[in-house]
Amino acid sequence: MEDEIMTLNLYKYGLDDYFVNESLIYTNLFIARVTEQHREQYKVITEYGELNAVVSGKLAYHADGKAGFPAVGDWVMIDRVDENSGHAVIHHILGRKSRFTRKAAGTANEEQIVAANIDTIFICMSLNADFNLRRLERYLTIAWESMATPVIVLTKSDLCEDVRLKLNEVTSVAMGVDVVVCSAENSDGLDVILTYTKPGKTIAFIGSSGVGKSTLINRLMGQDILATKQIRRDDDKGRHATTHRQLLLLPNGGIAIDTPGMRELKIFTGDLSKTFEDIDELALGCKYKNCAHSNEPGCAVRQAIKNGILSEKRFESYQKLQREMSYDGLNARQRENEKINRMFGSKAEMKQAFRQIKGNKKR
Repeated sequence: MEDEIMTLNLYKYGLDDYFVNESLIYTNLFIARVTEQHREQYKVITEYGELNAVVSGKLAYHADGKAGFPAVGDWVMIDRVDENSGHAVIHHILGRKSRFTRKAAGTANEEQIVAANIDTIFICMSLNADFNLRRLERYLTIAWESMATPVIVLTKSDLCEDVRLKLNEVTSVAMGVDVVVCSAENSDGLDVILTYTKPGKTIAFIGSSGVGKSTLINRLMGQDILATKQIRRDDDKGRHATTHRQLLLLPNGGIAIDTPGMRELKIFTGDLSKTFEDIDELALGCKYKNCAHSNEPGCAVRQAIKNGILSEKRFESYQKLQREMSYDGLNARQRENEKINRMFGSKAEMKQAFRQIKGNKKR
């Protein structure tokens, strides 16, 4: 009976048969979920409660970059369930069912996992100075690739005088995505937020600094668990409150992951086809299959922009993200070839174009 109660405790934290079956491969180890990440140290929840943990030397040695280390939300295999002999040691990371990632800071093309094994991603954007459709498109591109379901949460509605206008702007670039308008200040929309927080299901709160993620989670928790900061009066922007990723069990049984605000979100991998489904559908009407949507005759995309069906800014955002995803991980020569392919189609076509220009000059 005691073992049954312990197992149910971990099921509250999102454990399911998928992870249980994989954990059986490892003998003399215990399953746990990462609840906090502090550089080289972690907190994990086990059937006996929460304890501190570090990765084993073997796991660190074989890790393929940052993505090879545990992240908040990961299910891992550890060597002990108490700290009588020191911190627990993480020996294995179980297969991730989903993950929200970004390109790590720096010049190297390296993946950084923000949160793992999530069912829903709350893309939080405030309705004051933080409101930015182009940034939202970037978040959606990564979210669609994560294998989790994105939901847009527009916060601080109490500070916005034109909520309906901005809601229309958001829905115009977020086809097929639920949008929730809320205010943690006066509790508007919290009842809708709660419908997504289901027992055993994990929601990651993602967004820029100061959009109110921590405040929103505090309202869902029913108490001030997470540190928060007021917005700056001089520019209406929020300030960093969360400094590390943290997993919390909500009173209604849902699971929330709070993440630090990201001032810059570089794409490591993403799904442009879902974020810009409208542009892909328009492109099907182009005269040429390899249409670059610049000056080609019969371009349905350029015609849609001319007719006001598609905004120039949205198309420019699409092209920018497309270039970013194409160039990441390429060396200087590969980047140059990619630019040539975008401008001319191929090196052969570029040489042909230059020969034609020289021929025109001679005439």
